[in-house]
Amino acid sequence: MPKIKEFEKGHQYFRSVKFKKNEERFKKLVEEGQSPKALFIGCSDSRVMPNMITNTGPGDLFIVRNIGNFVPPFSPDEDFHATAAAIEYAVTHLEVSDIIVCGHSDCGAIKECFKPHEPTEESIHTVKWLQLGIPARDMARHSLPDKSIEEQRDFAEKASVVFQLENLLTYPAVRKRVDEEKLFLHGWHYNLASAEILYFDETELDFKPLGEKS
Repeated sequence: MPKIKEFEKGHQYFRSVKFKKNEERFKKLVEEGQSPKALFIGCSDSRVMPNMITNTGPGDLFIVRNIGNFVPPFSPDEDFHATAAAIEYAVTHLEVSDIIVCGHSDCGAIKECFKPHEPTEESIHTVKWLQLGIPARDMARHSLPDKSIEEQRDFAEKASVVFQLENLLTYPAVRKRVDEEKLFLHGWHYNLASAEILYFDETELDFKPLGEKS
């Protein structure tokens, strides 16, 4: 239980220090409800912290995290779709003006896409989910056939972000608002070692430092 004890101490520090400093803001968020600036779709990787890397606070981001920061294509069935439901909720109910899909370096999901997998009783959902990264893997292999596996994976991490943006446009609510210029999509890639964020420039079809964006 030592790890849980650390979390308990962290919670006490949050309540006594950080919460106290922002108590009025939290109170306002309770009274008025949330109105986040953007939907942030990021990876579940514990090294990626959306609020920290964007310097945002409570109420600023509506955050969805999953393995690989993947966006499954729209599927109008009655199954359980956690990421899809969050996208619909953010767009139609919270009416966010921006959606950010943020990939990152050293991504475990992309690494696994370069390995063969056979689903088992303990991995059936994981193996199925990783299929969302296969188009990026295939593009990396096709585009960089003579490059190292590390270079192919780096390419695939960024390519995957673009594929997820395309998947977002399969959602009727997203497509409608994008066409009306009420919603804007952004593709980011965060470098764990340098803390640099690159954004996808859809005009030049390349990733550039976020600070250079006009």
